[in-house]
Amino acid sequence: QVHLVESGPGSVQAGGSLRLSCAASGYPCMAWFRQAPGKGFEGVAAIAYDATMSYADSVKGRFTISKDNAENTLYLQMNSLKPEDTAMYYCAAYFGDWWCPLLLGNPDAMDYWGKGTLVTISS
Repeated sequence: QVHLVESGPGSVQAGGSLRLSCAASGYPCMAWFRQAPGKGFEGVAAIAYDATMSYADSVKGRFTISKDNAENTLYLQMNSLKPEDTAMYYCAAYFGDWWCPLLLGNPDAMDYWGKGTLVTISS
């Protein structure tokens, strides 16, 4: 059974940084999604097995997804945070053969999800 566990919840002022971690790695595609209050899921960043990365336009240049296969950990480094980045952040894993970047727009296709961690950015 796959078990994804996010860590690194936090609250920071606008302009600050946070790093999220997810205890899981090695899947064909792993991604971070977020859900702001009253809104649907938004794909934030994805990383394929070959380490190819893709990002939502809203976070390009500010967020970096990475993975440490030896430590079985997925990371999301978030810099220059904005109040609109406030959301529950989830890591998710995918075992199929879709092209990884496509999954950012298809959260229903992900196979496994963590329980989420809350990120709050104050202005």
